[in-house]
Amino acid sequence: MHRRTLLTCLAALPLTAPLAARAAQIGVNTPFPPLSPERIRALIPAPEQAAWLDYLKRSQAQLAADQAALLAERKGLSVIPAEPTSGNGEKTMPLDKPAAWYASAEGRKVADNIVSFQTPAGGWGKNQPHDTEPRVRGQHYVAGNSLQTKPVGDFDAPTLPDWSYVGTIDNDATLTETRFLALAFNATQDARYRDGAIRGLTYLLTAQFPNGGWPQVWPLMGGYHDALTLNDNAMISVSRLMGDVGRAEAGFAFVPAEVRARCLAAEQRALAIFLKAQVVIDGKLTLWAQQYDALTLTPCSARNYEMPSLSSAESGSLLVYLMQQPNPSVEMKAAIVAGVETLDALKIMGKGFERTPDGQDRRLVDRPGAGPIWSRYYDLKTLKPIFGNRTKTLHDTIDDVEPERRRGYSWFGNGPQTALKAYVAWKAKFG
Repeated sequence: MHRRTLLTCLAALPLTAPLAARAAQIGVNTPFPPLSPERIRALIPAPEQAAWLDYLKRSQAQLAADQAALLAERKGLSVIPAEPTSGNGEKTMPLDKPAAWYASAEGRKVADNIVSFQTPAGGWGKNQPHDTEPRVRGQHYVAGNSLQTKPVGDFDAPTLPDWSYVGTIDNDATLTETRFLALAFNATQDARYRDGAIRGLTYLLTAQFPNGGWPQVWPLMGGYHDALTLNDNAMISVSRLMGDVGRAEAGFAFVPAEVRARCLAAEQRALAIFLKAQVVIDGKLTLWAQQYDALTLTPCSARNYEMPSLSSAESGSLLVYLMQQPNPSVEMKAAIVAGVETLDALKIMGKGFERTPDGQDRRLVDRPGAGPIWSRYYDLKTLKPIFGNRTKTLHDTIDDVEPERRRGYSWFGNGPQTALKAYVAWKAKFG
């Protein structure tokens, strides 16, 4: 089935229980199936299956190699080292310091730590500070694995014990480490930093799907982590990094020409898949989803409360990225115009998403003159705001979300306004 036909069918599927119950609940979120040989053979045209099956086989082999490497280190140890510290990793890896800082003792400490925690595959974990001591023998590669004790049925539950996000692009992991090492190498000419950055780039090239997208975690770990991931601008950030490297910008002139050429090609493939993934509803281009089934390019679920839907924040960021391309094709121009028009039509005026006086909740309240803001998610059929609970129930009003999720998640935001502002200059140039 053609992707756009499939998307139209998806958009037409009813999310609801009976209409009378619509105000309380409009559906239940369902889990995303992981990449598998069976799904590849069922969903991918025969001539393209070999590439996908090879990708899956390489992922499985790398997962086994990563785990074997850690087990080999731990052999003979009487005490297994404590896991790395979890926290705000990005804060410890600034990318805007003067060049001399990266050659300082403080800067080199961070770079040394980054190199020590690089996984055998070449990536890094997320939410991991790097201003601490380097990794020691037998220590886990990533932080927080002992905390991955989600209840049975939780969409974020790890499929392997003590092995979660071991190499990821979530929360700018791997991307920030690679950029930091490039800056460190330019400041110090330390070959370890150069080699670590190139390994990070090779990791990202290897993790790219045959169709040009990227999963959230590689080697694949199952569940929604195997989905093509725009969430938190993950794929956008990888594509931008590939372009910087390919053009020898942002301090990446030291990268071998062969790797730079591969990175430039990877960005072009990513740009192509962005255009293919733009959701079509009633025959019209609209916005983009947060995650996609990589095999069908249909929107899919992520965490329990993150449903297949249009995502305003990621769409806005992607539109800004597309508008930065120097020579947009006719297809890219059409995607940009349609995306901006959809955002403009969906903006919410005169409202604010604010904390209650006691700080225990958040509510959408009237604020004359305020806005624009956007709902984070929009229903694939009605283009109306949609919300979810940890219990997987889906709702058409924020009032039906439990207080913990209502106050603990960005259900509304003004991020897409950046795209609308950028569009004014872009249209004057390319419109």
